Amino acid sequence: MIYLLIVSLIWSFSFGLTGKYLSGIDSIAVATIRLGIAMALFTPFLKLSRINWADRIMLTLNGAVQFGLMYVCYIKAYQFIPSHLVALFSIMTPVYVVLIADFGARRFNPSYLFAAMLSVAGAGVIKAGSGTSSEGNIWLGFGLMQVAGLAFAFGQVYYRRWKKTHQSLCDQDAFALLYLGGFVFALISSTIFVDWKGISITLDQWKVLLYLGAIASGLGFFLWNKSATHASIGTLGAFNNVVVPLAILVSLFVFKEAASTTSEGMIRLMCGSLLIGLAVWLGQRKTGLKGF
Repeated sequence: MIYLLIVSLIWSFSFGLTGKYLSGIDSIAVATIRLGIAMALFTPFLKLSRINWADRIMLTLNGAVQFGLMYVCYIKAYQFIPSHLVALFSIMTPVYVVLIADFGARRFNPSYLFAAMLSVAGAGVIKAGSGTSSEGNIWLGFGLMQVAGLAFAFGQVYYRRWKKTHQSLCDQDAFALLYLGGFVFALISSTIFVDWKGISITLDQWKVLLYLGAIASGLGFFLWNKSATHASIGTLGAFNNVVVPLAILVSLFVFKEAASTTSEGMIRLMCGSLLIGLAVWLGQRKTGLKGF
């Protein structure tokens, strides 16, 4: 569980960094570059001799969904909504994680669904009545974030299931295949929608892209999926929203998306964070979940 918390802290800065430094660059180009850097980081660890062709294909396709489709939709959302709303609109991901896991296992676990809904409620409390900006096309941004959430939820749940049947294989031995799938998906999308000749990237933007590609994407997704194989579905689902209060804090106050802090806002933040923490605790109570 400690890795999930570490990754949440790392990701809390990604929303603001992307919104402040990379919003002027085509979103699909940003996704392609980030995933390309992540793939390059893990390619030296790839051990194809230990992975059969069926698994190679499935892991690559899973990466195309979890990282490629998710990133294209997630970064595209920045063109329509500010970064704190990007963070807010990701709050349904825990519910998607639990429902996809239960569907795959052909069961219904109300305790995990309750933990996920509690996490969603906590994230909702944080932003309730906080004067949501009306700038941009909010509904289009919301829709893009739901597709991104579904893609990310499916990918982590599928990898969790796959890894439980391949215990002898270390995560780093195969993880480059997931990044390959994500990179190829983003690259194909970029060839269709992106005018690469018209893109100009400054030195500071390259520094941000390098950090996001190697640390936030490369190391972050690796640790997240690795932890997903050990955590219960309830804990995994709830942790998908731990980043929300952290990201909103960073976006609003570190990256100056809020001019001032009100006592009401801080109370909402504390109450919502407590609900999310309670959801993580409830999910952690039932460990050792088998199957999906």
